Amino acid sequence: MSRSGKRTWGKTAIGLLLTGTMLFPVYWMLNVSFTRDQDMRKSPPDLFPAHATLAGYRTVLDEQLPYLGTSLAIGLGTVVLTVALSAPAGYALAKLRPRGGGLLGFLLLAAQMIPGIIMAMGFYAIYLQLGLLQSVPGLIVADSTLAVPFAVLIFTAFMSGIPGELLQAAQMDGAGPLRTFRSVVLPMSRNAVVTVSLFAFLWSWSDFVLAGTLVNGGAHEPITLGIYHYIGNNNQEWNAIMATAVVASLPAAVILVLAQRYVAAGVTAGAVKD
Repeated sequence: MSRSGKRTWGKTAIGLLLTGTMLFPVYWMLNVSFTRDQDMRKSPPDLFPAHATLAGYRTVLDEQLPYLGTSLAIGLGTVVLTVALSAPAGYALAKLRPRGGGLLGFLLLAAQMIPGIIMAMGFYAIYLQLGLLQSVPGLIVADSTLAVPFAVLIFTAFMSGIPGELLQAAQMDGAGPLRTFRSVVLPMSRNAVVTVSLFAFLWSWSDFVLAGTLVNGGAHEPITLGIYHYIGNNNQEWNAIMATAVVASLPAAVILVLAQRYVAAGVTAGAVKD
């Protein structure tokens, strides 16, 4: 084998080793979710569940479905609100060139550097006055504030690459800025819409800090709090805990796989200029 071939195989082996190391916790989560309670403390533990059981997943269906439904409602609401706010803002920054657009872009970058716990404390003080604590709409608005700055930057980068001739043609046909945005720019920004929607959904689905601060103890809690409460109340039933984590991971994993090619195009848009 040539030296270049050995080098390629070496890099492949290292890549597989690193990938396996990073994915091992995911595999162990799956393994424990199928393990019986009496086999949980075996030493050494089984690398494969010798006596697999679905008891943990039955517990998920019995106890965790309301949390999953709430997370789904919060995730979809966050996606809708984030796209509705960030798409017009990105269009304005990319094509309408408003005065102070550069400063606004800097402020969006700075907003992403604010720790989530500080945002949570600010929302708590505001929601306490407005009576929005322990409410799903309040958490949707809070989660959207984390996604909107990133989303505006993605839309701005993508829409900057849309040829100006298309917009000029729409204007010559009598379309105003709003009609041009709705009929020309937005349909051409499908990759950016999918990218923003995916990241907004993932942020809201995995959020714990804002959920723990704003809706903890309410009638409708997301799955992150469901897992947290379940660990606190049943810290011996690890197969049910891991089964809950597996089920909570599935929607995000499936969406990420299905939208992968759109995300790659949306994130890299605007990176190369002609």
